Amino acid sequence: MKRREFIKAASAAGTASLLSPDLIFGQSRPTAAYFQLHPFVDAHPEAVFIKLTQVSDKTAAEEKVRAGHELAGQLFVTSDVGGYAMGSKIAIKPNLTCLGGNFSTARMGIATDADFVAGFIEAMKDGLGMDGSQFYLREGNLLGDAYCPQNEVLDWYGPMAERVGAHLTDFDSGRPMAAASLANLEEGAEVIWREVPNGVIFQRIGYVAPMNAADAFNINIAKFKAHGMGITLSSKNWQGTNVHPYVHYCESLSRLTRGKPASFVNDVHPEFAESVTALHDQHREAGVPRWDRPGSDWNSGWGMEGWAQKTLDNLSASSMDLAMIEGIYGRDGNWMDGPHSGSAKDFMTNVVIFGRNPIKVDIIGHWLAGHEPGNFGLFHSAMTRGLSDTVDPEQIPVYAWESGQPQRRELSTFERTPLMTYYLNRDYDGQDESHWHMVDEPFEYPVATAVVSDLQATPQSHVLAQNYPNPFNASTLIEYRLPQATHARIEIFNGQGQLVEVLKDGWHAGGSHVVSWDSGRRATGTYFYRFSTSGFNESRKMLLVR
Repeated sequence: MKRREFIKAASAAGTASLLSPDLIFGQSRPTAAYFQLHPFVDAHPEAVFIKLTQVSDKTAAEEKVRAGHELAGQLFVTSDVGGYAMGSKIAIKPNLTCLGGNFSTARMGIATDADFVAGFIEAMKDGLGMDGSQFYLREGNLLGDAYCPQNEVLDWYGPMAERVGAHLTDFDSGRPMAAASLANLEEGAEVIWREVPNGVIFQRIGYVAPMNAADAFNINIAKFKAHGMGITLSSKNWQGTNVHPYVHYCESLSRLTRGKPASFVNDVHPEFAESVTALHDQHREAGVPRWDRPGSDWNSGWGMEGWAQKTLDNLSASSMDLAMIEGIYGRDGNWMDGPHSGSAKDFMTNVVIFGRNPIKVDIIGHWLAGHEPGNFGLFHSAMTRGLSDTVDPEQIPVYAWESGQPQRRELSTFERTPLMTYYLNRDYDGQDESHWHMVDEPFEYPVATAVVSDLQATPQSHVLAQNYPNPFNASTLIEYRLPQATHARIEIFNGQGQLVEVLKDGWHAGGSHVVSWDSGRRATGTYFYRFSTSGFNESRKMLLVR
């Protein structure tokens, strides 16, 4: 049962009756038949969540493992009657791009941190009762006909995968990935083919199995780092789910089909160049910044439009269940090159960004890296294709992830770490922008036009939702929504109407909020929770069962 089927089932049966409280509040139930994302995360695809980590140094392996373990332990809940089957394959896409040299501390910032991923996997094993063999770490460039089947990053990830019991370089067919190529991939066990709905460049894309398989839960764990496309975050990282040569997103469009196998050429729209030109003209006329950079290679406005459309084709064809950016440390520079006397440099940024919509996750990621997201054409193209309803980071509800629960925050309260890029540098028409630069020019944001969610970032009225789980043992969550910033109060009363506890009493930003009530040693019985603010007052009943 995929997410939308689950949501329908939850709506019919009542979310509280489907979700177990155990994992939300730290006690695992490995005997449950299903699992799901934290209910607030699952119910709010329009939101982005930011967890601040406290890792002292990028080489502090135990601290990084704990950071991954803590987050994954908070992100998943068990379910008795609906969700994802507990026996699902967990397909994880870390950033495992070619290192370009021997693995070393200096190259760690090129890839997603392996220790964080190890902790993440171990928490899912511990909390959900899963086996290590259910986990698959995937990268298309590890295939035999791809860029780096003997990628040096395996020196870091190989021992980790062995420790946690995950698949890394092997297929369910029994073949090593390095022995496989497009000409001999076995459908199902080695490659998953997906049609691209309304594709601009691709009509069909092949994915490294089990990415996008019907029985897989797909997790994208990107790295917080700079690249020629801006900041390499979840949308770009996802291109590594593709088999070769679909995985070659950064090459010039003029080389897209040149010398490629006939089967690949057949999956490319024959008029892709005309479509890209039309979209490029449309976006340039609409004022997309830097889209006027001349040329036809990948680092031109036209070439970047092509890259964006390939990226959006990939997202459109995929079932990404969780988009995440590991930013325990962020890389200023591209691979080993950068603005620090010609070299890249890693900074302890201590941030993990996640959500269900990869475009919105990446918009916030670009903002946290010091850039102005409206200056990046990818996000405008995503709006054109209905994959996002905004390019404006201020229109995205942002939550701090604190002690396993979301707390609504203004974006401006989060610290930014400038990471320089060489994205479409303005070195034409008399301009002399430096090769390494920030894309932080002021941008006048348009009003959102596309709609991708039934939920609005800022509700039009006050809402007090039923607590979940309900009935509950020890702890439960209460969600409430405000149409604008105001003072609000959440209170708990016992069955006799006596005030038991005040959970919240203060100024709130507009939007959705959630608070947890730990009942402590209070007796089994009926309790009430009340939401009050200026001109609004509502109460609901809940049942504590010991």
